Amino acid sequence: MWRSFLLAVTLAIPLCAHAAPADAVRIKDLGKIGGWRENALTGYGLVTGLAGTGDSSRNKATRQSIANMLARFDMTIVADDVQSRNVAAVMVTASLPPFARAGDTMDVTITSIGDARSLVGGALILAPLKAADGKIYALAQGPVSVGGYKYDMNGNVVQKNHPTVASIPSGATIEQTVLSDMTNGGKGLTFVLAEPDITTASRVAGAINSQLGAQLAVAQDASGISIRIPEGRQARLNDFLMALENVTVEPDRRAKVVINERTGTIVSGGDVRIARVAISQGDLKVSIMTDNTVSQPYLIGAAGGGVRTAVVSNSQVDVQERNGAGFVAVPGTTVADLVQSLARIKTNTRDIISILRAVKAAGALHAELIVQ
Repeated sequence: MWRSFLLAVTLAIPLCAHAAPADAVRIKDLGKIGGWRENALTGYGLVTGLAGTGDSSRNKATRQSIANMLARFDMTIVADDVQSRNVAAVMVTASLPPFARAGDTMDVTITSIGDARSLVGGALILAPLKAADGKIYALAQGPVSVGGYKYDMNGNVVQKNHPTVASIPSGATIEQTVLSDMTNGGKGLTFVLAEPDITTASRVAGAINSQLGAQLAVAQDASGISIRIPEGRQARLNDFLMALENVTVEPDRRAKVVINERTGTIVSGGDVRIARVAISQGDLKVSIMTDNTVSQPYLIGAAGGGVRTAVVSNSQVDVQERNGAGFVAVPGTTVADLVQSLARIKTNTRDIISILRAVKAAGALHAELIVQ
């Protein structure tokens, strides 16, 4: 019995020694390997099959495009003779993912560039997608998905969402394989943090060295960590990358308070500190009420020639001032404590935002204030 107990304790010790901190995350969630990037693709095309909601005859580019398209099928037609409103000229955009291979598919976005009223019910004719180097990397085609509509008749308009922007899920087929050289010719890898931070970069390098059992990583700057590939692992690079991206680290967090004035949203880290500061918030309410009455002469018999009905306006001005709610922050108070205290005295969100901006202006908020 004691032997089984000692064996269980012995097996449990390494697990506890390598237990990750509560706030630890995988480094794959903090950034990416250098060289992993998406490439923007764009193209020009025509959406056909619209129910009279396409470009009007005033759009010469659309008429010329229709004539050019028909010329591919040995049909010669003058662009001025095209009078169809069932076609719309569009721009097609997509993002070519890293490690894309020929035959893979990706989503495309379609936007009208003419005076089309809606793209509902249309289908994109084969459109080549080019990158910045001018080469064709994908071909897009298929029925478009709008998610809205617009119908008008006799001056009456019924519209839902934005009907001149559409998408085609998996609507483009990749024609060229795009592979990235992550190892810089076998010299090593570079891990790039999504949010540059010197402390986090140093922690990532230390976590890689301690958890992979060798001095492989060195923090170059606030965003880049140089990683050496061990001998014998270059032939099985994917296995090394799997172990690398699952290394856990506790990142350092910068103190930030994000305010969205349009929606009245306040987001802050729970440990953002506020220095000693006194806050007094008042509320002044001014009400002006006007009571319009009619003065009607009431006499027995006929009134004189100069007597007539008059409208009399009586105005009342009422000023109400609520005593300001005071709050004194002592050392160690956080933004969360301040917001909770203001909420308890029924301070609305708009006033809380104004108070936080004033606290930042007073130099008592030790965090970056981001106003959206």
